[in-house]
Amino acid sequence: MSIVIEGAVPELQPPHDTDGKEPASNVAQGAWVLYEWANQTYFSLITIFLFPPFFTGVLAANPVQGQAYWGYVQAASGISIALMSPLLGAMADASGRRKPWIVFSMLFCAAGCFGLWFAVPGQPLLPVAIALIVAAIGMELTIIFANAMLPTIASDRRIGLLSGIGIGVGQLAAIVALILVLLLLQLPGEVQAPFIPDEPLFGLSKEAHETDRIVGPISGAWFVIFMLPLLFLVPDQKTRGLGRREAARAGVRRLWNTIRSVRHFRNVGLYLVARMIFYDGMTAIFVFGGILASAIFGWGAMEMAVYGIWVTLFAAFGAFVGGWVDLKVGSKQTLIWSLVGVLVTFMLLLSYDNDRIFYVVEVAVTSDAEAFSTLPQQLFLLTVGFFGLMVGPVIASSRTMMARISPKEMMTEFFGLFALVGKATAWIAPLLIGIVTEATQNQRFGLMVTAPMIVVGLVIFLFVKEERAESIVH
Repeated sequence: MSIVIEGAVPELQPPHDTDGKEPASNVAQGAWVLYEWANQTYFSLITIFLFPPFFTGVLAANPVQGQAYWGYVQAASGISIALMSPLLGAMADASGRRKPWIVFSMLFCAAGCFGLWFAVPGQPLLPVAIALIVAAIGMELTIIFANAMLPTIASDRRIGLLSGIGIGVGQLAAIVALILVLLLLQLPGEVQAPFIPDEPLFGLSKEAHETDRIVGPISGAWFVIFMLPLLFLVPDQKTRGLGRREAARAGVRRLWNTIRSVRHFRNVGLYLVARMIFYDGMTAIFVFGGILASAIFGWGAMEMAVYGIWVTLFAAFGAFVGGWVDLKVGSKQTLIWSLVGVLVTFMLLLSYDNDRIFYVVEVAVTSDAEAFSTLPQQLFLLTVGFFGLMVGPVIASSRTMMARISPKEMMTEFFGLFALVGKATAWIAPLLIGIVTEATQNQRFGLMVTAPMIVVGLVIFLFVKEERAESIVH
């Protein structure tokens, strides 16, 4: 990983960071980047591409009930994260060390992932919902603590590059995981090829949906294994000698003082509001775009796996490029132009139908046309690729922007607020999509509610300054 980083930037290690601290080694920075490889499999397999269709289409009584229950699960996990993350972040800042918190949250997430193996069709959904909520809470808390380590191991000049590389590496992990699941679990018995086994890995049964349930344990094991480099190679901050109770009391005081002094951090607050709006809209497009494509073109599980790999590949490349652009022009300009690209490609995506392109141009399509063989499908894939190319920089630079403008001494606390604001409203876009879709009986009209969210968030973001806030002594 250090070779990749060295090839990207001539001056890897400035003599000192802006606060006078020596940046961590290339190996340590590469180990931090690898944590993105660890966590993205959870998102690609469990929250976006594979487990949601299994939950809504197989575990639930019907797809309508399944979608409603899936929304409740996301809302419950979002509320839990919103309530827990700021306090735990403040406690981690007060105690100094982040790794003990990472270990706990990492194992918490893994336990939830392994619990999904017991998602047997015909059984009550409540245990599955609890496992999903536990996994989501553990994952998001791990991300908060790990993200807060970035400014302590890299110079201000390098954090944008490392963030972009990290997101790109994570997207590549998602691609690798999807390919492995496709080759070892889904294609065996369906496609004959030298590189495809005759039966699913470990003799798993498709009829018992073991090939669907195994994605939970796979994600949990992957997460724990690839988090080990961060735990062993990335330097942690020194402990401040506080016990759990003292850290809790200090954390509560820090959090209360931060909330009280919010006017002092009004630039950070403005950014959090802007990101909350545009990020929720963009995320909803990313999640619901596959649902739209499946409905329009009749794509099944096989096609959706290919779709997921395709989109993720472009998002990975976009994150790598976005990290370099962020280094050159800054996080704000990178975010502005990436969001414009997201909006333009999204409106273009809505223009395709099974037999129509650009809203009004009719295309002759035969009823027995194969997947990906028609012009509308091909243009949809091309456009969604460009959409992914814009999503990558938004993900990377939105995190980098937070790291650039937050006070360093309160970094974990502010990343807790970062997660709080993001998760506290993450249910709004899906709820609006559901309401408008049901009222209009039109999927496109439902998805269109995300466009104003991106526009409003972008306009607010234009007033955010790319400068670090001064710390307040608690």
